[in-house]
Amino acid sequence: MRIRHKPWARPELEASSFFVQQPDQLKNRWLEQFPTERPFYLELGCGKGGFISQAAFRNPEINYLAVDIKYEMLGLAKRNVEKVYAAGGREPDNVLLTAHNIERIDMMLGPEDLVDRIYINFCNPWPRAKHKKRRLTHPRQLMHYRDFLRDGGEVHFKTDDDELFAESLEYFQECGFTVTYLTYDLHSSGYEPNIITEHEKMFSDEGIKIKFLIAQKTGLTVKEEPELTEGDQIERKD
Repeated sequence: MRIRHKPWARPELEASSFFVQQPDQLKNRWLEQFPTERPFYLELGCGKGGFISQAAFRNPEINYLAVDIKYEMLGLAKRNVEKVYAAGGREPDNVLLTAHNIERIDMMLGPEDLVDRIYINFCNPWPRAKHKKRRLTHPRQLMHYRDFLRDGGEVHFKTDDDELFAESLEYFQECGFTVTYLTYDLHSSGYEPNIITEHEKMFSDEGIKIKFLIAQKTGLTVKEEPELTEGDQIERKD
């Protein structure tokens, strides 16, 4: 997504109490950056912050870190977080934002950071064959996530793109993840904890069904299992 330059974004972020300016310096020390020790969730590609602002506010018992490469997007995310928390009469003490190239996420997160859950919402599908390695669900990325995702931790992945979703299912199995929930029509699935993002509403309004899965980190030696289908959804409680 192209977004106009916003000269105010970087100064505002650098003055914010919940923006981290040098994330690489905190590798293996992220859990220490929050005032209270709690489960640690990560959003990759947070965009304008529609998801992270709502998720963090609704779940004060969880610490959140949201990452995006563009300061313009993060500036909007920062304002969205402030707006949601101000309306609820709370300070944003359980959320941090930072700018980083997610393809190099291993430079800022390590095995001692112990992430419990990763959110990937409507990432770039990179449909051309030579670009697919840039997908946030590509095996080379999933293997990076395994380094800091806690054993049994989850990746929650949403997309409008059929090809990306189908190929990502293969990526997760290849990298030692077990798909525990899958739907090709999220809004008709009965999955209740969903937070509707800006992209999600836009695609849904166009009649495009939202695909969603939850993949759990298991061992790297993966046994052949029957393909999970819509009727095999696993009922979950959050």
